Amino acid sequence: MAKRPATKKTGTRASGRKTAARRAVKKSTRTSAKASGARATVRRPKARAAKPRVARPAPLFQPVTGAELRNIGHVQLEVGRAGAARVKRMIYPPGFHWAADMKPVTGTDLCMHAHVGFLAHGEIHIEYADGCVVEFRAPQIVEIAPGHDGWVVGREPVVLIEIDFERQTAEKLGLIEHRHEGR
Repeated sequence: MAKRPATKKTGTRASGRKTAARRAVKKSTRTSAKASGARATVRRPKARAAKPRVARPAPLFQPVTGAELRNIGHVQLEVGRAGAARVKRMIYPPGFHWAADMKPVTGTDLCMHAHVGFLAHGEIHIEYADGCVVEFRAPQIVEIAPGHDGWVVGREPVVLIEIDFERQTAEKLGLIEHRHEGR
């Protein structure tokens, strides 16, 4: 019968020091037991209880330092100033729909604010009054003209990082009206 080749044992000890320390404890226990005529017992270190892992929110969802927190129509909005502009992080929850969540707050049929920024997480669909639907999926730069409805798609929240100039955003950034490409 052929002999199997010897294989190297791997993954048994994390460090040689632990192994040497255990051998030393084992040897000293046996030596003292022999001297006293008692039966040798091996002491093993007690196993440490594993610390429970606490899920930390991703940095994208942690509070923004130096920003003012607002909650409007189920949207978490954090606003800070940078020069003449505002920098905003908006978190839209799954199931958010502008017509259902914001229309009662604003009193307008469509969102009349321009949005320019970076979609960092999630997917959102925008529909203009003419029926044109634009889809945005992170990571993506967004440009949304005034006069739109919008909703979150899927089970993930949408995180939009936006730069605006309050009521002058559309004018300053050239987003006066929604236009189709090629017109």
